[in-house]
Amino acid sequence: MTDDDPYLARLRTICLALPGAVEGSSHGRPVFRTTKAFVSYRYGPKGGEHRPDHTLVVLPDPEDEAALRADERFFVPAYLGSAGWLGTDLSDGGATAPDAVDWAEVAELVEASYRRTAPARLVRELDAGEAPA
Repeated sequence: MTDDDPYLARLRTICLALPGAVEGSSHGRPVFRTTKAFVSYRYGPKGGEHRPDHTLVVLPDPEDEAALRADERFFVPAYLGSAGWLGTDLSDGGATAPDAVDWAEVAELVEASYRRTAPARLVRELDAGEAPA
């Protein structure tokens, strides 16, 4: 991955603002984690040859999962889909510029995934509005 990817730059800002979040790499893809991953970037759909360049993969809130699965923008990612993770192409196949992405929606998806994977003490820090450690 290059640091000049504008989608990744915006995603990085959202993810690293969360308490205890760090960026790493898994299988050559950017991953954001605390003790467990909560976001993967550039991960393709299950069983598909097409690998979108600007995909976001998250573990959604169980209350939102059915609605997200019904939304045609979301897909079941390879390997992670069986554990409940969902993906979406932020660029809509290249049709959507970074500034046109609903980054508030992305932030909500990221936070929901973070809440499902982060240790309880970090979620408490988030809820308390404390600055990241």
